[in-house]
Amino acid sequence: LQAYERRFPTCPLIPMFVASDTVNEYKSEDEAIHVIERRCKLDIDAPRLLKKIAGVDYVYFVQKNSLNRRERTLHIEAYNETFSNRVIINEHCCYTVHPDNEDWTCFEQSASLDIKSFFGFESTVEKIAMKQYTSNIKKGKEIIEYYLKQLEEEGITFVPRWTPPVACKLESSTSHPRRPVSPAINIPDSATKEGLNSKEILNTSSSPSEPTAGTPDDKLDADYIKRYLGDLTPMQESCLIRLRQWLQETHKGKIPKDEHILRFLRARDFNIDKAREILCQSLTWRKQHQVDYILDTWNPPQVLQDYYAGGWHHHDKDGRPLYVLRLGQMDTKGLVRALGEEALLRYVLSINEEGLRRCEENTKVFGRPISSWTCLVDLEGLNMRHLWRPGVKALLRIIEVVEANYPETLGRLLILRAPRVFPVLWTLVSPFIDDNTRKKFLIYAGNDYQGPGGLLDYIDKEIIPDFLGGECMCEVPEGGLVPKSLYRTAEELENEDIKLWTETIYQSASVFKGAPHEVLIQIVDASSVITWDFDVCKGDIVFNIFHSKRAPQPPKKDSLGAHSITSPGGNNVQLIDKVWQLGRDYSMVESPLICKEGESVQGSHVTRWPGFYILQWKFHSMPACATTNLPRVDDVLASLQVSSHKCKVMYYTEVIGSEDFRGSMTSLESSHSGFSQLSAATTSSSQSHSSSMISR
Repeated sequence: LQAYERRFPTCPLIPMFVASDTVNEYKSEDEAIHVIERRCKLDIDAPRLLKKIAGVDYVYFVQKNSLNRRERTLHIEAYNETFSNRVIINEHCCYTVHPDNEDWTCFEQSASLDIKSFFGFESTVEKIAMKQYTSNIKKGKEIIEYYLKQLEEEGITFVPRWTPPVACKLESSTSHPRRPVSPAINIPDSATKEGLNSKEILNTSSSPSEPTAGTPDDKLDADYIKRYLGDLTPMQESCLIRLRQWLQETHKGKIPKDEHILRFLRARDFNIDKAREILCQSLTWRKQHQVDYILDTWNPPQVLQDYYAGGWHHHDKDGRPLYVLRLGQMDTKGLVRALGEEALLRYVLSINEEGLRRCEENTKVFGRPISSWTCLVDLEGLNMRHLWRPGVKALLRIIEVVEANYPETLGRLLILRAPRVFPVLWTLVSPFIDDNTRKKFLIYAGNDYQGPGGLLDYIDKEIIPDFLGGECMCEVPEGGLVPKSLYRTAEELENEDIKLWTETIYQSASVFKGAPHEVLIQIVDASSVITWDFDVCKGDIVFNIFHSKRAPQPPKKDSLGAHSITSPGGNNVQLIDKVWQLGRDYSMVESPLICKEGESVQGSHVTRWPGFYILQWKFHSMPACATTNLPRVDDVLASLQVSSHKCKVMYYTEVIGSEDFRGSMTSLESSHSGFSQLSAATTSSSQSHSSSMISR
């Protein structure tokens, strides 16, 4: 705050800020509340012609700062005084103490611009305003750091925290014992005019907040961060906490560990919005394919155990788990022909899951954070056989899946004995590898790995595998050609691939504009409970539940040629005949629920009558703007998310008999959760006989 106050009455670092005058000022007797209102004179960088037409050289803004030392908050409000009948500008900034670490400051800023009319130059004024606002935001950090440095040079490095006078402490302890902390006070304008005394202000405030110093079990404890997460800047730590807090508030399922959340943040250079997007997509993917249980529920086929030339082998010098892959000795064509892409992909996923587990173990063993592993790839024996097109296609798909769901898990990749054919393979796969990941590749041709800067720089001599000239016996399978007797026919592989995709309890469906996806559920006994759980993987949809006394016609598959479904398990079924009329042939039993892309929805419906219930997922069209024929920017951006008017959902439904359902019907609660930055606003609805929740 002391650094911020040095910007007034004028600031040389902001050339447009010419001067400022204090209009009103108020301080409470205990100095906990300080409200100051200033009139600021600005020299806007606008064309001279525009200033001449407007008839002004300067514009004036009113800025009101409300400091609450008791709550440790600072609210800054600003609005334009000049041309206020033509242009309305409002800005709000808020400095608060981080809820989990009282040594951190949180900063939020928002602004609005409404141009009613400006001599025909509305578009120009808008561009100027946006340019000035963007420039100020960029310089904000630079300015505050300038004045902080100035304070340090003057010997001011610490400002004591405000403490209430003794009288105030007594009053607070007797009047409001153990009262919870309330939000920061917004001192009304009348406070400065009518002069509220300190006692009245104390009566509208709360008692001082208790210190929130971390306990030994607090995951923000400095020892915890150093022990399990490594050296992080305050900004990086704040990003981690904010993203984790968002997950806790919006996702009621399994929350990833801090180490895993940190990987997604690092993959996007700690851009929270981008990291949240890919993390939520990964959580949906993990749920769909039950990846969390792959190590416990899936046993690799014997062919993989015998002929996949890869395995874990001790650790490198940094303590990272070491995975050895003898790619040159592996018959990729034989493995693909014998198993198909899906089994290979699943095996690679199990390797990555095992890698995550080993990182946790090594973190405990070595007493320092280890969040990635080292991969050693031996290319001895690599030839044109490895460039078999379906094999390369399978490799590219595996890379794509791993890059999307296991970011920043590869600490280093050592490629040894690269032959002449390697550049061809590298040209094919390198475009699919993230730039940050590519920087971790070290490639050695021939026996270069044995010289200076080679393998000994990264792996202890005692654990260099025997096939690389070391003394350690490596238990990685030697690979070799897969017998052709184990090859599967194309039809068998196709059926196996579909089986692997649908081994989850969830089903996938495509929803098109004008072609909803519908599921039929027949209820024999009234008071049965229909439950559902679905994820909106792409686009926005409307979820409906209907009831009919008569069965609809057999399902009609989607016949839209332009909307052919290519993903395994993805289908589109329409049950409600076009001649049916709502209210006559069928009725709606739940209010429509709009679900945004990325949301996970769980809910239930207690059936009143026997008959046929239809669950429907329908394409959600963006509503037109009521005040203008032009589309809003948000609408346009949202529409771009839905290519070709196609949505995708992943769903699971179940019917539970009323006698089998544990608990009363009123306990069927559900909530609405958002898995993407587009779904910040959440909704929920419940009726006497149903509850629907968008689960977090």
